[in-house]
Amino acid sequence: MSYYERHLFFCTNCREDGNCCEAFGASEMRTYAKKRAKELGIHGKGQIRVNNAGCLDRCNEGPVAVVYPEGTWYTYVDAADVDEIIQEHLLNGRVVERLQI
Repeated sequence: MSYYERHLFFCTNCREDGNCCEAFGASEMRTYAKKRAKELGIHGKGQIRVNNAGCLDRCNEGPVAVVYPEGTWYTYVDAADVDEIIQEHLLNGRVVERLQI
């Protein structure tokens, strides 16, 4: 068994030219997702881990997040989108096609 069932990584890279996920509030969305996962009781060993990542090299599609082990890439606009990723993908194992890159 894997230590975590799924990992949700948020690119929180910040570039001087502003072409980066951090320019879209990525750190705030990662913090929000981690808080929600804890509130839902799904954060921790054997469950879900929410992390920040350095540059994931998809800046022109940002902001971006990726769920492993599936390797499903998402973009998002706000907390409602992040909630949908948590509810549908992390809790129910269903890809959120409208947010998928």
